Amino acid sequence: MNLEEFTQSHAPTESEDGFRKTNNRLLEIPVDGTVMIKAGSMIGYTGEMTFTGKSSAEGGLTGFVKEAVTSEGTPIMEAEGSGRLYVADRGKKVQILDLDPDESISVNGNDILGFGSTVDYEINTIGSLSEAAAGGLTNVYLTGPGQVAISTHGDPLVMTPPVVTDPDATVAWSTNLSPSFRTNKMIEIGQTSGETIQMEFTGSDGFVVIQPHEEGSQL
Repeated sequence: MNLEEFTQSHAPTESEDGFRKTNNRLLEIPVDGTVMIKAGSMIGYTGEMTFTGKSSAEGGLTGFVKEAVTSEGTPIMEAEGSGRLYVADRGKKVQILDLDPDESISVNGNDILGFGSTVDYEINTIGSLSEAAAGGLTNVYLTGPGQVAISTHGDPLVMTPPVVTDPDATVAWSTNLSPSFRTNKMIEIGQTSGETIQMEFTGSDGFVVIQPHEEGSQL
Protein backbone atom coordinates (compact mmCIF):
# COMPACT_ATOMS: atom_id res chain seq x y z
CA MET A 1 0.00 0.00 0.00
CA ASN A 2 1.49 3.33 -1.04
CA LEU A 3 1.23 6.50 1.06
CA GLU A 4 -1.76 7.94 -0.80
CA GLU A 5 -3.70 4.67 -0.51
CA PHE A 6 -2.85 4.50 3.19
CA THR A 7 -4.03 8.03 3.97
CA GLN A 8 -7.24 7.62 1.98
CA SER A 9 -8.16 4.23 3.43
CA HIS A 10 -7.65 5.38 7.03
CA ALA A 11 -9.10 8.90 6.81
CA PRO A 12 -12.17 9.53 9.02
CA THR A 13 -15.60 9.66 7.45
CA GLU A 14 -17.45 12.51 9.13
CA SER A 15 -20.99 12.06 10.40
CA GLU A 16 -23.50 14.40 12.04
CA ASP A 17 -25.40 11.59 13.76
CA GLY A 18 -23.84 11.76 17.22
CA PHE A 19 -21.43 9.18 18.59
CA ARG A 20 -19.97 6.95 15.89
CA LYS A 21 -17.39 4.18 15.78
CA THR A 22 -14.74 4.89 13.17
CA ASN A 23 -13.68 1.32 13.86
CA ASN A 24 -14.31 -1.16 16.68
CA ARG A 25 -11.81 0.55 18.98
CA LEU A 26 -12.11 4.25 18.14
CA LEU A 27 -14.99 6.60 18.89
CA GLU A 28 -15.76 9.79 16.99
CA ILE A 29 -17.85 12.46 18.73
CA PRO A 30 -19.12 15.57 16.92
CA VAL A 31 -18.93 18.34 19.54
CA ASP A 32 -20.92 21.54 19.49
CA GLY A 33 -20.98 22.52 23.14
CA THR A 34 -19.89 20.00 25.77
CA VAL A 35 -19.41 16.27 26.17
CA MET A 36 -18.03 14.18 29.02
CA ILE A 37 -15.21 11.72 28.32
CA LYS A 38 -12.79 9.58 30.27
CA ALA A 39 -9.67 11.61 31.03
CA GLY A 40 -6.72 10.44 29.00
CA SER A 41 -8.94 8.98 26.28
CA MET A 42 -8.55 11.86 23.82
CA ILE A 43 -6.30 10.83 20.95
CA GLY A 44 -7.10 13.70 18.57
CA TYR A 45 -9.56 16.39 17.59
CA THR A 46 -10.37 18.98 14.94
CA GLY A 47 -11.67 22.48 15.54
CA GLU A 48 -11.34 24.20 18.91
CA MET A 49 -11.55 22.22 22.16
CA THR A 50 -10.79 22.78 25.82
CA PHE A 51 -10.65 20.04 28.45
CA THR A 52 -11.59 20.49 32.09
CA GLY A 53 -11.38 17.96 34.92
CA LYS A 54 -14.55 17.22 36.85
CA SER A 55 -14.71 16.33 40.54
CA SER A 56 -16.84 13.59 42.03
CA ALA A 57 -20.29 14.12 43.47
CA GLU A 58 -18.72 13.82 46.94
CA GLY A 59 -15.95 16.37 46.35
CA GLY A 60 -12.60 14.74 45.64
CA LEU A 61 -9.75 15.98 43.53
CA THR A 62 -10.46 17.99 40.39
CA GLY A 63 -10.38 15.62 37.44
CA PHE A 64 -10.47 12.51 39.60
CA VAL A 65 -13.07 10.47 41.43
CA LYS A 66 -11.81 9.88 44.95
CA GLU A 67 -12.19 6.24 45.94
CA ALA A 68 -13.16 5.10 49.42
CA VAL A 69 -9.68 4.06 50.48
CA THR A 70 -6.40 5.56 49.23
CA SER A 71 -6.19 5.23 45.46
CA GLU A 72 -7.63 7.61 42.90
CA GLY A 73 -10.31 6.18 40.70
CA THR A 74 -11.77 6.97 37.33
CA PRO A 75 -10.95 10.42 35.96
CA ILE A 76 -13.72 12.14 34.02
CA MET A 77 -13.23 15.33 32.04
CA GLU A 78 -15.42 17.72 30.10
CA ALA A 79 -14.61 18.55 26.49
CA GLU A 80 -16.02 21.87 25.33
CA GLY A 81 -15.89 23.52 21.94
CA SER A 82 -16.75 22.84 18.34
CA GLY A 83 -15.24 20.18 16.14
CA ARG A 84 -14.69 16.44 16.08
CA LEU A 85 -13.27 14.55 19.02
CA TYR A 86 -11.62 11.13 18.77
CA VAL A 87 -11.33 8.99 21.89
CA ALA A 88 -10.11 5.48 22.68
CA ASP A 89 -9.07 3.46 25.72
CA ARG A 90 -6.12 1.07 25.52
CA GLY A 91 -7.36 -0.68 22.40
CA LYS A 92 -10.62 -1.78 24.04
CA LYS A 93 -13.72 -2.25 21.90
CA VAL A 94 -16.25 0.60 21.80
CA GLN A 95 -19.92 -0.02 22.58
CA ILE A 96 -22.48 2.77 21.97
CA LEU A 97 -25.75 2.81 23.90
CA ASP A 98 -28.79 5.07 23.39
CA LEU A 99 -30.61 5.83 26.63
CA ASP A 100 -34.27 6.84 26.49
CA PRO A 101 -35.62 9.48 28.87
CA ASP A 102 -35.36 8.21 32.47
CA GLU A 103 -33.57 5.05 31.29
CA SER A 104 -30.49 4.35 33.43
CA ILE A 105 -27.38 2.21 33.50
CA SER A 106 -24.53 1.84 36.00
CA VAL A 107 -21.07 1.56 34.45
CA ASN A 108 -17.80 0.52 36.07
CA GLY A 109 -15.63 3.64 36.12
CA ASN A 110 -12.82 1.80 34.34
CA ASP A 111 -15.11 1.16 31.40
CA ILE A 112 -16.84 4.51 30.85
CA LEU A 113 -15.63 6.18 27.66
CA GLY A 114 -17.99 9.12 27.10
CA PHE A 115 -21.53 10.44 27.33
CA GLY A 116 -23.49 13.35 25.95
CA SER A 117 -24.37 16.57 27.74
CA THR A 118 -28.05 15.58 28.03
CA VAL A 119 -27.16 12.55 30.16
CA ASP A 120 -27.32 13.04 33.93
CA TYR A 121 -24.54 11.37 35.90
CA GLU A 122 -23.62 10.54 39.48
CA ILE A 123 -20.37 8.96 40.66
CA ASN A 124 -20.27 6.66 43.68
CA THR A 125 -18.20 3.88 45.20
CA ILE A 126 -19.93 0.51 45.39
CA GLY A 127 -19.47 -1.40 48.63
CA SER A 128 -18.18 -0.58 52.09
CA LEU A 129 -14.65 0.56 52.91
CA SER A 130 -13.48 -2.97 53.57
CA GLU A 131 -15.17 -4.26 50.44
CA ALA A 132 -13.67 -1.46 48.34
CA ALA A 133 -10.22 -2.28 49.65
CA ALA A 134 -10.70 -5.86 48.49
CA GLY A 135 -12.41 -5.14 45.20
CA GLY A 136 -14.95 -2.34 45.44
CA LEU A 137 -15.81 -0.39 42.33
CA THR A 138 -16.15 3.26 41.47
CA ASN A 139 -19.22 3.46 39.25
CA VAL A 140 -20.89 6.08 37.11
CA TYR A 141 -24.69 6.11 37.19
CA LEU A 142 -26.06 7.47 33.91
CA THR A 143 -29.65 8.52 33.17
CA GLY A 144 -30.96 9.42 29.74
CA PRO A 145 -31.88 10.74 27.36
CA GLY A 146 -28.66 10.66 25.39
CA GLN A 147 -25.80 8.56 24.11
CA VAL A 148 -23.31 6.65 26.24
CA ALA A 149 -20.10 4.96 25.09
CA ILE A 150 -18.45 2.21 27.11
CA SER A 151 -15.33 0.18 26.36
CA THR A 152 -14.79 -3.55 26.78
CA HIS A 153 -11.89 -5.94 26.41
CA GLY A 154 -13.29 -8.13 23.66
CA ASP A 155 -16.97 -8.74 23.02
CA PRO A 156 -19.20 -8.37 26.09
CA LEU A 157 -21.64 -10.94 27.44
CA VAL A 158 -25.00 -9.76 28.81
CA MET A 159 -26.48 -11.96 31.56
CA THR A 160 -29.70 -11.88 33.58
CA PRO A 161 -29.81 -12.30 37.36
CA PRO A 162 -29.34 -14.16 39.55
CA VAL A 163 -25.65 -14.20 38.65
CA VAL A 164 -22.29 -13.96 40.43
CA THR A 165 -19.44 -12.14 38.70
CA ASP A 166 -15.80 -11.17 39.13
CA PRO A 167 -15.67 -7.42 39.93
CA ASP A 168 -12.71 -6.97 37.59
CA ALA A 169 -14.71 -8.43 34.68
CA THR A 170 -17.97 -6.62 35.46
CA VAL A 171 -18.62 -3.73 33.07
CA ALA A 172 -22.16 -2.48 33.71
CA TRP A 173 -25.59 -3.35 35.02
CA SER A 174 -29.13 -2.04 35.05
CA THR A 175 -29.72 0.37 37.90
CA ASN A 176 -32.69 -1.58 39.28
CA LEU A 177 -30.11 -4.12 40.53
CA SER A 178 -28.24 -3.65 43.82
CA PRO A 179 -25.07 -5.77 43.74
CA SER A 180 -23.43 -7.00 46.90
CA PHE A 181 -19.90 -8.23 47.51
CA ARG A 182 -19.17 -11.63 48.94
CA THR A 183 -16.05 -13.64 49.76
CA ASN A 184 -15.21 -16.88 48.03
CA LYS A 185 -16.19 -19.60 50.51
CA MET A 186 -13.16 -21.70 49.58
CA ILE A 187 -11.03 -19.33 51.66
CA GLU A 188 -12.91 -20.41 54.78
CA ILE A 189 -11.42 -23.90 54.60
CA GLY A 190 -7.89 -22.73 54.02
CA GLN A 191 -7.76 -22.85 50.25
CA THR A 192 -6.95 -19.85 48.10
CA SER A 193 -7.82 -18.81 44.57
CA GLY A 194 -7.67 -15.77 42.34
CA GLU A 195 -11.40 -15.21 42.83
CA THR A 196 -11.38 -13.85 46.38
CA ILE A 197 -14.08 -11.20 46.01
CA GLN A 198 -17.22 -11.73 43.97
CA MET A 199 -20.24 -9.61 43.06
CA GLU A 200 -23.69 -11.07 43.52
CA PHE A 201 -26.69 -9.79 41.57
CA THR A 202 -30.13 -10.98 42.65
CA GLY A 203 -33.61 -10.21 41.44
CA SER A 204 -35.97 -11.34 38.74
CA ASP A 205 -35.17 -8.80 36.02
CA GLY A 206 -32.42 -6.50 34.77
CA PHE A 207 -29.08 -7.29 33.13
CA VAL A 208 -25.36 -7.51 33.91
CA VAL A 209 -22.61 -6.89 31.34
CA ILE A 210 -19.33 -8.77 31.74
CA GLN A 211 -16.20 -8.95 29.58
CA PRO A 212 -13.70 -11.77 28.90
CA HIS A 213 -10.95 -9.99 30.80
CA GLU A 214 -10.18 -9.22 34.45
CA GLU A 215 -9.28 -5.58 34.22
CA GLY A 216 -8.37 -4.80 37.82
CA SER A 217 -9.81 -2.08 40.00
CA GLN A 218 -7.08 0.42 39.20
CA LEU A 219 -6.38 2.25 35.95
